[in-house]
Amino acid sequence: MKHKLVLMFLLLCAAITLARAESIGEVDTVFKFFGPDHKIVVDAHDDPKVKGITCYVSRAKTGGMKGAVGLAEDRSEASIDCRQVGPVSFLKPLPVQEEVFSERISLIFKKIRIVRMVDATRNTLVYLTYSDRVIEGSPQNSLASVPIDRTMKIPLQ
Repeated sequence: MKHKLVLMFLLLCAAITLARAESIGEVDTVFKFFGPDHKIVVDAHDDPKVKGITCYVSRAKTGGMKGAVGLAEDRSEASIDCRQVGPVSFLKPLPVQEEVFSERISLIFKKIRIVRMVDATRNTLVYLTYSDRVIEGSPQNSLASVPIDRTMKIPLQ
């Protein structure tokens, strides 16, 4: 029983590590006298099932007093660019569409998401980023694609 708990804890830690974004940098956009400035942040997200693919996402981060204490709601605008950063390999067959990352961008209701889609006809991975809310989402989105060499077929579930 103890071994199972340790194994479950290690798997949970691995899953959290895979889903974590790596901060690349940020720029200030609006000076705030009290609290942090409004910013644009850039994060890197490695695809957890496709080695060698990284997506870079830029998005607004609200500052001020509300931003400092985590009560601010970040804007819905985001941009994504995905690239092959090393040899591509697939850890397991991919579903045709799958969320590969999500992060809260407000205290409760809003998330930014990255979804991977497989264009099997063109042997291409397509990544979409958007934000959603519990009540209403935003149509603002950004798209990136990574063509995979035709000699390597994308394995599908």
